Amino acid sequence: MNPLFDQLFAKNQDSKIFLSFFDLDKTLTYDKFLNEIKCTANCLKKCGLEKGDCLVLQIEKSHHVFTIYGACVQLGIIFIPLNTSYTGFEVEYFLNDSECKIFITTSKMLKELGSLEKKRSFNIETIDADYKGSFFSKFNENEPLDFIEGLDENDTAAILYTSGTTGQSKGAMLSQKNLLSNALTLSKAWEFTASDILLHALPIYHTHGLFVATNIALISGSQIRFLKKFDVDDIILNLPSTTVMMGVPTFYTRLLENNKLNKEITKNMRLFISGSAPLLEDTHKKFNDLTGHNILERYGMTETNMITSNPYTGDRKAGTVGVVLEDVEIRVVAVENKKEVLKNGEIGVIEVKGPNVFKGYWKQPEKTKSEFREDGFFITGDMGYLDQDQYLTIVGRNKDLIITGGLNVYPKEIETIIDTHSDVEESAVVGVLHPDFGEGIIAIIVEKSGQTVNLQSLKETLRKNIAGFKLPKKFHIIKELPRNSMGKVQKNILRDTYKDEFRETNK
Repeated sequence: MNPLFDQLFAKNQDSKIFLSFFDLDKTLTYDKFLNEIKCTANCLKKCGLEKGDCLVLQIEKSHHVFTIYGACVQLGIIFIPLNTSYTGFEVEYFLNDSECKIFITTSKMLKELGSLEKKRSFNIETIDADYKGSFFSKFNENEPLDFIEGLDENDTAAILYTSGTTGQSKGAMLSQKNLLSNALTLSKAWEFTASDILLHALPIYHTHGLFVATNIALISGSQIRFLKKFDVDDIILNLPSTTVMMGVPTFYTRLLENNKLNKEITKNMRLFISGSAPLLEDTHKKFNDLTGHNILERYGMTETNMITSNPYTGDRKAGTVGVVLEDVEIRVVAVENKKEVLKNGEIGVIEVKGPNVFKGYWKQPEKTKSEFREDGFFITGDMGYLDQDQYLTIVGRNKDLIITGGLNVYPKEIETIIDTHSDVEESAVVGVLHPDFGEGIIAIIVEKSGQTVNLQSLKETLRKNIAGFKLPKKFHIIKELPRNSMGKVQKNILRDTYKDEFRETNK
């Protein structure tokens, strides 16, 4: 038995469309997709891969990512997708750390990666457009491999490397059970059916675009409208003929800037989902005013898949990430006394337990042990609180907590007030070393297009709404906040940029 392959890839074997390619004006049916997976599995066999081997993939967004993923599941090979923007230096770390047997990339990327050919213990294959590249010299669409490797639900299906904001990236091992349970839970929670058409503009080296969007579509027999990247004009063109869109906050803020977004072109849509970074309440309101749709915000991470979601039917509370998903448990514990479970409204560290939570970090048993409580709860490192209705609000990362003068300050509280200012597009608040207070608070602000923030007015607003020790000591106006590929603000970069801000001061 192979639970993940049986439920995701072999479940739909008819001629219904699985992928429709917006830019190519062509489609791929479920039965042809399954055949291509099995032919790809044959290729992997010819490359010498066996159950338990690691395969690292770094190619531009294409359906080949899906077929290789499916072939890996079929054979019990551990699938490791990489961000396409990683440099040769970064890729070399992942290849060595994963102890992979094969690295598949494009000819173009291989040239850019440089010295990989010189010293390596793995094979390299290339995949280029139109079934070109060395990998496809072994591919024959008339040679499907029907053998399905028998696997246990706890066998590792994939490794996703964390973003590595502190130290080197860690490989999160995701089991068959982790991926399957979350796909089943989310397809039910969001009421996916075979009649849905999912507008897919996310990258597919990340858990959001690959394991959330793709697995849900596969398990429900939905169609995916496949876009190679996010482009506002392309999204606008596709909204009338699709039913669901998954995105990050940047998708929605950019859509709101387009004067073609309205209720008419979104009338066939039943659901807009946002995740991977916080969505401002103002964005919720503006989107609802223009389209009549309330964006559904959810919460997850690489190590846990999805944890909470605002309800499909029920109150979607802007500013929250909803309630805990079926079969998942969460709790909020005190930062100082880690055994104290906090009351509703009290801010602490979010911990989670369930079939969605990963097995551990690749080759790091001690790190894995330190991230789990004795009763099996995983320490997310995120700070938040539950309200009286058990809706979860995220206030930031534990490492983003600012301790100034011995007092705890949560950046989200300050950012929320700054973001309400009429001339502010968005903000980020960080703490850096301060000779007197331990950490000094800095606010970094992005102005709305054509607007100029009156800092005196903004400071007055902050004084009226928060205690004096929470007030930023410095303000900076910049053009845009640094973000990773999934739209998360990279506060580590901001902390590094302004690390010497208070070096000369004694105040």
